[in-house]
Amino acid sequence: MAGVFLLLVGVGTLLGSAGAQEAYDRLPRNFKLGPGNDVIYIYHNFYLKATQCPKGTVDTSNCPFRKNKPEVGCAICYKTIAGKIQASPKPYISCTRKPALTEAMKRKRVNYCNEMGYSSGAPGGLAEIGDTHF
Repeated sequence: MAGVFLLLVGVGTLLGSAGAQEAYDRLPRNFKLGPGNDVIYIYHNFYLKATQCPKGTVDTSNCPFRKNKPEVGCAICYKTIAGKIQASPKPYISCTRKPALTEAMKRKRVNYCNEMGYSSGAPGGLAEIGDTHF
């Protein structure tokens, strides 16, 4: 008897949740996201390399890299809401020629972004960069 009761409760739960899923699917996107869930904090770390093409070249696929100029290591961080970059906190960019770029400078960049309010409050929000953890 208890087994039949549990079976009926399980079937009732599944049928009830199917109706709830349909109602959820009809909600507008903003209601599904909830407050604050469309906020993203971005940290990009990238390198730039000089080419031999003149300024303004659109198709750079045939541009050879210059061997006499070092790479430039850059990092930027910014906040987006609904895919749009926000003015506050102000987006941050830092570029340094690669020979002068140290691990301490890289950590300083991450810490600066966290301190400027890019972190959502969770510890280490921007502290993960690839496989490296600070």
